[in-house]
Amino acid sequence: MHPKTEPTRPIPAGPRPTGPRLLPAAAALTLAGLLASGCTGGASSSSTASSSSASPSGSALPSGNGGLQLQEDYQKVISNVLPSVVQITTPSGLGSGIVYDTKGDIVTNAHVVGAAQTFSVSLANSTKSLDATLVASYPDSDLAVIRLSSPPGGLRPAAFGDSGKVEVGQITLAMGSPLGLSSSVTQGIVSAIGRTVTEPRSPDSQGATIGNMVQTSAAINPGNSGGALVNLNSQVIGINTLAAVDQEANGSAAPGIGFAIPAVTVISIADQLIKEGKVTNSGRAALGITARTYFNSDFRPAGAVVVGTTAGGPAAAAGLQAGDVITKLGDSDITSLGGLTTALASLQPGSKVTVGYVRDGQSRTADVTLGTLEG
Repeated sequence: MHPKTEPTRPIPAGPRPTGPRLLPAAAALTLAGLLASGCTGGASSSSTASSSSASPSGSALPSGNGGLQLQEDYQKVISNVLPSVVQITTPSGLGSGIVYDTKGDIVTNAHVVGAAQTFSVSLANSTKSLDATLVASYPDSDLAVIRLSSPPGGLRPAAFGDSGKVEVGQITLAMGSPLGLSSSVTQGIVSAIGRTVTEPRSPDSQGATIGNMVQTSAAINPGNSGGALVNLNSQVIGINTLAAVDQEANGSAAPGIGFAIPAVTVISIADQLIKEGKVTNSGRAALGITARTYFNSDFRPAGAVVVGTTAGGPAAAAGLQAGDVITKLGDSDITSLGGLTTALASLQPGSKVTVGYVRDGQSRTADVTLGTLEG
């Protein structure tokens, strides 16, 4: 298995396709009442709205040049990225997507496309719907690519950032079509990284476990799935996929808890779907452990601590055990669970890699032959 904390059991929420559910075991006590639901809308809408709060906290715009500069930064990002975000309508509902290249390829969630083969796509700068067909879908990572049948000139592919550099506290904007309101924008911050979310099974989801997801406080609602989570450099750092549902509040939305598939995963899977029509290398190599981020005495992330190992798995066979703090994987320094997941994503099952770790204050190494992530 990927290094991950054990996700809580997902519960479908309402008639819309439900999606992955959250949380690291370390947070399960405080977030035990939260579920995550997929963000595919149940019905299409031609309504258009664009909204953005002017400060990360959602409060009034701060006085002084700092507040005005932040507002200008938001407006610049929206101007740069929103033309790359589309609305996708299927026979069962709607979602969002991101223009990936000038050939008309659009990346979105697998649970947005579901079993459909044809789609209606609305660009942000046009009221005319365009026809699109499925290129390929990869439900294991909840990603898919569709292609416009007659791509118009002037398509604006989004720029994807390095999701490995995403940090907690960074300002984010979520763009998509929540509740059918196309070209909508919400704002927040990166609340956490390295979350592992497991999707419940549904007609449009096979229950994939997705690692290294970005948690954000930007509002994500049904219809946002497949849309863009963007930083202030106008780069897509993730694809909006899930929103949390509060089980103790009759299944209503839990404000400020949403999740996005990181850009590194999106790029890897989308490139393969476009070039090969399938995923030939999922990048889902595994150590066979459960883990969480380790914090040092200064409360700074300083590694990934092993919570448990799979019996007979790669880590156990190499001598790793619960309590070991992984600090290096091959040439990659590891400072968090998210960093370990990202490092593993670049490796293939069967590869041999040297793992650096600390046990009882002593630095050690072990050569591990990576296994394959189990579904």
